[in-house]
Amino acid sequence: MPDPDRPPLETLRPLLRVRQIRQFTDEAPTSDELAALADVARWSGSSTNTQPWRFIVVRDRDVLLRLHEAGLPQTRSLATARAAIAIVLPAGDAISHAFDEGRAAERMLIGATNLGLGAGIAWIMPGIRPLVGDLLALPDGWFVRTLVVVGHPTKEARAPKAAPGKARFPREEVVFDGRWPAGRGPKRE
Repeated sequence: MPDPDRPPLETLRPLLRVRQIRQFTDEAPTSDELAALADVARWSGSSTNTQPWRFIVVRDRDVLLRLHEAGLPQTRSLATARAAIAIVLPAGDAISHAFDEGRAAERMLIGATNLGLGAGIAWIMPGIRPLVGDLLALPDGWFVRTLVVVGHPTKEARAPKAAPGKARFPREEVVFDGRWPAGRGPKRE
């Protein structure tokens, strides 16, 4: 049960610490850790509970390196990876499946952080999807767009990438009460 005396943001603070990790040590995540992350993903919500995804836990270092080399720069986190979980989707209904895929991926990132691991997204561009399909023995009509790379982050990967207070736009620029403020265009930096 949440502590009613604790401010809501303090209860949710662990979620603010989830971040993309792209460099990993040689220590592989355990089978139990990977199984737990796959279960967290499969229990994610999906549009009309279709559960469109399948998950492939990839530990083969040669496969990870082939995916890394084929998909650069979007697959750079696979260079040091010891494991990844591929989110496999059926072709078709791209919008709802993409939304469901994002929910599952984000849950794995949160789960990895909660386990003391790190995780990041490796994006599979359309041009290399046939290679990914071959490497993972996917049946016809299925593809991978997202690999969640999981491992023990290096010290460098854990280091802040931005100065304190600079990692996100200020709250007043992105959160509005009730409606968009009059006379205020979107700010992009």
